[in-house]
Amino acid sequence: MKGKSALNNILDRITAPSDVKQLKRDELFQLNEEIRAFLIESVSKTGGHLASNLGVVELTTALHKVFDFPKDKIVWDVGHQSYTHKILSGRKSEFGTLRKLGGLSGFPKTAESEYDSFNTGHSSTAISAAIGMARARDLNGDSYSVLAVVGDGALTGGMCYEALNDAGRSANNLTVILNDNNMSISKSVGGISRHLNRIRTKPAYFKLRDNINNIIRAIPLIGIRLAVLISNIKNKIKYTFIPGVIFEELGFKYIGPVDGHDPAAMIKVFEGVRKMKGPILVHALTKKGFGYSFAEEEPQVYHGVAPFAPETGDSMSSEKMTYTLAFGNKLVKLAKDDKRIVAITAAMKSGTGLDAFSEEFPDRFFDVGIAEQHAVTMAAGMAATGIIPVVAIYSSFLQRAYDQILHDVCLQDLHVVFAVDRAGVVGEDGETHQGSYDIAFLGHLPNITVMAPSDYVELTKMMKAAIYSIKGPVAIRYPKGSVNAGLNKIIRMRRFSRTRSSRVASISIGKSEKIMDGGDVTVVAVGAMLEASLAAACVAKPLGISAEVINARFIKPVDIDTIGKSVMKTKKLLIVEDGCGTGGFGSSVLECLNKAGAEFSACICGLPDQPIPHGKRQELLDMCGLSITSLANQIVKLATDGSIGAYQKTVPPS
Repeated sequence: MKGKSALNNILDRITAPSDVKQLKRDELFQLNEEIRAFLIESVSKTGGHLASNLGVVELTTALHKVFDFPKDKIVWDVGHQSYTHKILSGRKSEFGTLRKLGGLSGFPKTAESEYDSFNTGHSSTAISAAIGMARARDLNGDSYSVLAVVGDGALTGGMCYEALNDAGRSANNLTVILNDNNMSISKSVGGISRHLNRIRTKPAYFKLRDNINNIIRAIPLIGIRLAVLISNIKNKIKYTFIPGVIFEELGFKYIGPVDGHDPAAMIKVFEGVRKMKGPILVHALTKKGFGYSFAEEEPQVYHGVAPFAPETGDSMSSEKMTYTLAFGNKLVKLAKDDKRIVAITAAMKSGTGLDAFSEEFPDRFFDVGIAEQHAVTMAAGMAATGIIPVVAIYSSFLQRAYDQILHDVCLQDLHVVFAVDRAGVVGEDGETHQGSYDIAFLGHLPNITVMAPSDYVELTKMMKAAIYSIKGPVAIRYPKGSVNAGLNKIIRMRRFSRTRSSRVASISIGKSEKIMDGGDVTVVAVGAMLEASLAAACVAKPLGISAEVINARFIKPVDIDTIGKSVMKTKKLLIVEDGCGTGGFGSSVLECLNKAGAEFSACICGLPDQPIPHGKRQELLDMCGLSITSLANQIVKLATDGSIGAYQKTVPPS
């Protein structure tokens, strides 16, 4: 870690991008070192995205040196590489609140600062948003610059190419900065590119090129043919020696590659680019984790980190068994005995727990990049030939493949297993990453079976059932983080209807599980919400209220027999789910009961019909009315105040 002794000298003087413009060259170099040291120190305390932000320090300070923000507009893709941008735009003092409830977001947020021009959390969206801004600017007769910083694998997403194809054929002024931290280019090509950049960034070059072309075309008889011949020769040379030709063929003026860690080079390029017209692509070479040896050596590990010790890089997290780890371990065991099983993910090998699988079965592991739509349809193709694909994707990212799940998997009733990680409340990454909607958007699709385990043992049983006992599409949703460590303890202490060993011996397809007998209120809990629901029932019991607690297990199909019998007895129903309360599991249960003509009062405790901010997972669950105390209060209220035929939906506190 360099420059630690220089901490808080120049950086303390930066309160807005205008302050960066006043810095001399040597001061800019020092500022970059101070920012990098500040990022390491700050993120080591709060957690966050480290490696990607260390890689764009020089690139970001150069942008702020040359362009005029917030008049000029910048869109970050994916968005978690915007920390330096936030520091330079007056938010350094807030970094102690990074990703905390009510604090600084780990992604650009227009509500947070005028310097954030567009909210970004998912990949490959920046170029589309930027060309939209550029076209709106031109329609309004304005002249500011619009830039999209695209990196971290975003170009593996098809939406990027849709946007490049559209923007490249336009006449709108737009600059795309490709933050390339994973491409090696030889020195000879780099030398040619630097030479071309010196020419290309001068407007006189384009004027001279156009004049020569017009003169050649004006030569009688042979002019047009000669111009075409010269153009063909030029293109052959370009394809042979110059990187980035694909961008030029799409209509962009390609500048690069340029060293993204050389502030002087970046500033010079940006100064030239600012004067150029039309769509431009700047290719910057950076290194993820630059300046911090641990992050440079293992950029994937330090992509998103929990609090850690800066001196050693060691994580301070005490988290042990997680749903993700349990999934990965079980899949390896199943795959050892069945060569038909393959694993597919979309640039989330470590995040979805597939590291061990990829090492054990490299020929059966497929990371397709940030291309969820492709991942799902590829899985459908494999399933159509008898392979058993297990597609591991985060809940919020699986949204991007909704059409493919319906059209290519469900309508054909293909046996694809979806491991839906990060379901429900995720936490510190905020509204773009909360897994609020998977129950709603999967539950109404044809032919699909959807399950939710209450702990990691149940998850492993569901995986085996999904692969071997269920035909057609299957989804298993489970949350981020540690498993329900308290569930076993509650069951043992209270001596409920069945022992721990018997309740997980097998999974009966389509059947829920009654955990606790009661006569006053029926509580049906989805997946990870079982522990809090069971604890809430225990809180209500000394108050004279007997709750019957059911572990739903299956979101689709709804086990209306078990739930219906309980509701007919209690006449009171509380449904607890960590998905959106509108159109989720509770809505499905109520629809089934209403069709059966049941009379009862009901309350759905789910996530609100609004974006959920960033914060610790339990903080957010508490805020949404899903704490043990809140659920106990709902049980008591429903048991004492509910009226037959009434239905209410909980409204979480604001």
